Amino acid sequence: MCFHTSTTNKVKRLEKHFDVTLSDPKLEPYFDKPTYHHNGFSHPNMLVIPQEKHKFLAPAVWGIVPSSKTADEIKPYFKESVRYGGGLNARSEKVFDHFVYKNSIMERRCIIPVSGFFEPHDYKKKKYPFYFKNADDSPIALAGLYTVIDTYITFTILTKNASPLFEKIHNLKKRQPAIMSLEDSKNWLDNTLETHQINELLTIEYPESNLETYPVSKNLFSTKVDSNVEGIIEHVRYNELPKVV
Repeated sequence: MCFHTSTTNKVKRLEKHFDVTLSDPKLEPYFDKPTYHHNGFSHPNMLVIPQEKHKFLAPAVWGIVPSSKTADEIKPYFKESVRYGGGLNARSEKVFDHFVYKNSIMERRCIIPVSGFFEPHDYKKKKYPFYFKNADDSPIALAGLYTVIDTYITFTILTKNASPLFEKIHNLKKRQPAIMSLEDSKNWLDNTLETHQINELLTIEYPESNLETYPVSKNLFSTKVDSNVEGIIEHVRYNELPKVV
């Protein structure tokens, strides 16, 4: 599952890459500040490209909340839903059936631009975090769903069965986020998509050759250490860990 991400790209780069504009220019200084580690369970503010306004980058809260809730109920809902993953991820196999996802899948799909994300690797009952990024350092487009609650957008990242690469790294859960090419990400936001076209986009495999992955510091998992530092995305070698990829 994808519970940890990194966003280090400047807003201007995201605007150029995805051909979009930040919805509120006054927010640019806030989102220009690099975040090397977003812990999803803190429900951070991130940028998304929403289907309803697909030419904009809009601020959103990570962790989807049913649209029937009010703004005052968002934080209490996160506390209640933490045992179910806090709404951070949505299984793509359930998007047409789940009580929250089915209300978003046709009209409220989104793209979440990140610079990278982290997945755990298990070896001898110990977890080692691995970082994934595009080999050319271009932004990664993750597919997601969102809801609108008063003035807030809440979103979730879609996951799917692991590709061979992700199966080697995320070797217990064997899942991965749904990554889309630039072309597929634009199609994902198309208002005319039918059910079978949505499913087809979710089954397209992002080329593994585009990705680079390596182990990083276990500080990522620590609640006692500030892991939102540049060093958290740097390669760490563990002598006891066999080469995985």
